[in-house]
Amino acid sequence: MKPLRIQLQPEDNVAIVVNEGGLPTGTVFDDGLTLVEHVPEAHKVALVDLPKGSPVTRYGVTIGTTNADVPRGAWVHEGLMEEPAAPSLQDAPFGGAPVPDMSPLEGITFQGYRNADGTVGTRNILAISTTVQCVSATVDYAVKRIKQDLLPKYPNVDDVIAITHNYGCGIAFYAPGSEIPIRTLRNLALNPNLGGAPMVVSLGCEKMQPSSMLPASTLPVLQQAPYVVTLQDEEHHGFMEIVSAILEMADKRLEELNRRTRVTCPASDLVVGMQCGGSDAFSGVTANPAVGYASDLLVRAGATVMFSEVTEVRDGIHMLTARAANDDVARALIREMQWYDDYLAHGGMDRSANPTPGNKAGGLNNIVEKAMGSIAKSGRSQIHGVLGPGERASTKGLLFAATPASDFVCGTLQLAAGMNMHVFTTGRGTPYGLAMAPVIKLSTRSPLARRWHDLIDIDAGTIATGEETIAQVGERIFQMILDTASGKHTTWADHYGLHNEFALFNPAPIT
Repeated sequence: MKPLRIQLQPEDNVAIVVNEGGLPTGTVFDDGLTLVEHVPEAHKVALVDLPKGSPVTRYGVTIGTTNADVPRGAWVHEGLMEEPAAPSLQDAPFGGAPVPDMSPLEGITFQGYRNADGTVGTRNILAISTTVQCVSATVDYAVKRIKQDLLPKYPNVDDVIAITHNYGCGIAFYAPGSEIPIRTLRNLALNPNLGGAPMVVSLGCEKMQPSSMLPASTLPVLQQAPYVVTLQDEEHHGFMEIVSAILEMADKRLEELNRRTRVTCPASDLVVGMQCGGSDAFSGVTANPAVGYASDLLVRAGATVMFSEVTEVRDGIHMLTARAANDDVARALIREMQWYDDYLAHGGMDRSANPTPGNKAGGLNNIVEKAMGSIAKSGRSQIHGVLGPGERASTKGLLFAATPASDFVCGTLQLAAGMNMHVFTTGRGTPYGLAMAPVIKLSTRSPLARRWHDLIDIDAGTIATGEETIAQVGERIFQMILDTASGKHTTWADHYGLHNEFALFNPAPIT
């Protein structure tokens, strides 16, 4: 393959190398640019001489300043750059970005499970929630028994899962921040893919009682059968009686869920979470812009789309508030950024702690560069709402769900927000998967898609090589979302049952 590079904006003074394995010293591009040293794949090459103190520009923004003279054709790496300060939250504009033409897409449907509260599931799953970590092993045991002894009787039920965690006791229950894990667990139990039939297993003596996690006001109308099993109740004599009580409760719920069938639903019933993990310098060039294109299609079809990861959008706050549909949304964006700034500062850190060694090996030198690529997942739509961590979405359109960037914490919080479909992009590769919602995984590079041919659902690396456009890959993502939501397509993560554990975000003290 001839030497290829990608320059995103005319004003950029660096480009990234496309060729697998990078390019050696002396490589000459069609325009005469000659490499003065080896530049790895996905890493930046200087397009002009950059004297010490020069801004390094990618995505049309300054991602750093050189700390030494960098000649044209040199590798621009982390050691040659100083990171800019975070942009001021006080100076972020309220609105003002051009509103794109977002004409509605009519008649887009999928086959889903309609719930009594009006939400729609893409899966028909029985979930058993837990109030405290003490009961996790017992519930895991019971779930194995349910899958073995009961689930075969109910062919219309897709799965049985346990919502286990490390919370519930030994905690400062009323401390600031404690509302986040509590409402997360509450809203996980009410996720649309669980059919509005929550079940809870409690120990009995924990701080977070079932009535705290699922107060009556949040519960749908239930049959007369109880929805809680408490292990310490005196009626239970021995472990197997406890397990039998859980199985008896599960059997009644399975009977209810088994009566459900898929029906035609408008695309506006989709709640799609967008996320990236194991990112590289191609993330903002291929997969994330294609996801952004699909995001715009979903919004035009009336769906709810969430992008997240506070530290990975913080450096683009001025871009986000400019896209806010109104001043309240802009203020909410700033509020969540400030809350997270304060949270990190309390731990003696700031947003620059975010990039991983893998991100840097993949050409992302700092959080500024990473943020510019991450924001691309949000497309061009106006932002119509902001969710705090663990809050449930009640607004359609494009939403920002404030979460940490940690993959499984973010995924857990998006599930709590009501997500029934998930799209996940990766450049370095990850077998990430969720039990509660299907996960479509995209690779940013074709070499990863070839190497992980049975883990990656869509290869977006074809954009880098010019085989496809962002729009073409975006259309494929959009169609796969509809097919997967309808049960017509099975993602690789679901094929193998790659379902990682839930990960709560708990900023409150542990006692």
